[in-house]
Amino acid sequence: MHVLLATAGSRGDVAPYTGLGVRLAAEGHKVTIVTHGAFEEYVRACGLGFRGLPGDPRETMQSAHGQRWSQSKSSAVGLFRQMKVLKSEMVNGALALAEVAAEEGPDVLLAAPLVASVGYVTAKGLGIPSAGVFLAPGYPTREFAPVLSKGGSFGPVGNLLAGRAMTRVLAMTMGSATAAVRERFGLPKIAIGDALRRQDAEKWPAFHGYSRHVIPRPADWREGLEVTGYWWPHVAPGYEPPAELVEFLDAGPPPVFIGFGSMVPGDGERLGRLAATALRQAGVRGVIQAGWADLSSVADENVISIGDVPHEWLFPQMAAVVHHAGAGTSAAAMRAGVPAVPVPVLADQPFWSVRLAELGVATPAVPMQSITADRLGAAIHAAVTEPGYRERTTALAKLINAEDGPAPVVEYLNRL
Repeated sequence: MHVLLATAGSRGDVAPYTGLGVRLAAEGHKVTIVTHGAFEEYVRACGLGFRGLPGDPRETMQSAHGQRWSQSKSSAVGLFRQMKVLKSEMVNGALALAEVAAEEGPDVLLAAPLVASVGYVTAKGLGIPSAGVFLAPGYPTREFAPVLSKGGSFGPVGNLLAGRAMTRVLAMTMGSATAAVRERFGLPKIAIGDALRRQDAEKWPAFHGYSRHVIPRPADWREGLEVTGYWWPHVAPGYEPPAELVEFLDAGPPPVFIGFGSMVPGDGERLGRLAATALRQAGVRGVIQAGWADLSSVADENVISIGDVPHEWLFPQMAAVVHHAGAGTSAAAMRAGVPAVPVPVLADQPFWSVRLAELGVATPAVPMQSITADRLGAAIHAAVTEPGYRERTTALAKLINAEDGPAPVVEYLNRL
């Protein structure tokens, strides 16, 4: 089958789908990933087809609107405001996805969260099946608060009501984009609430690419919603790390990784100094990854600055991992059996921070909005000196590494 896999966002919103795509290709399917042009080289290097969407997520994060979003006290409110600002870009992106799908003529369309509603309508327009492929819980439940909350629980009724409200708000932000796609394919107009109810009535399948050992499948989810296990990013066989990094790792005890992925662009100099100070206070060596924040290099023999290095290779050699608690980086740290120090910024990151701490594989979060060298240094010291963190993460790593995350998606395609 020809599988069109659509996603949008930062590198963390693309990387897991390369692993899923490579597995589907190994099963005999033709896989084309549709996402931003900035990721074309990365996707093609995995041996997968590529089609581009307009927009550059890094430029968006670096814009004044993106900066305000990253500084919002509420991830949900910040995201809602950001998507309102990007309304015209979202419509253009939705229509571009619809055109690519019409040109490619796939047999099935798999859609990531930010393009799920558009992907669903596009598939309807083409008369082909579709499914969601999500990296975090995507549906309301009584068992925990919605992903764009700060994690934890509002109680069974509160969780469910908050989840339904969040689902409706996100659908509203995509209303203009989905309406444009409906018009493109000559589909009838439909109210947002009716569209959501119809999707549930159809039992539209949605696969969640994380481990049931991290978040069990809620008992009140409807049929068609599955928790599969992780889809690990593809790493080319024979990867060769930078020689300078290998020499640094060999020269002393395991260091602590600090990196914030695509978060906080433009604040690299301050964060670089803060990270180096925290490492010194914790008495550990450090590996600082520049990321989109462009964390500045530090003149210190106990610290090395790096660019893009696969977490699958790097994290198992760390004493602890300080990260922004995105879904993919959180998963990579757990996979490596390494304790974490979450520094959440926005979106689903506070949710994952709370969950990691509940599992006992991470320290309590040090939110980016209130981070200091003292707080970060104390958290790093706890992560590397309290044995319980390492013991619990090692045990969890064995469980999640035993799972075959792509298998349920392969089975779905086989049923089709």
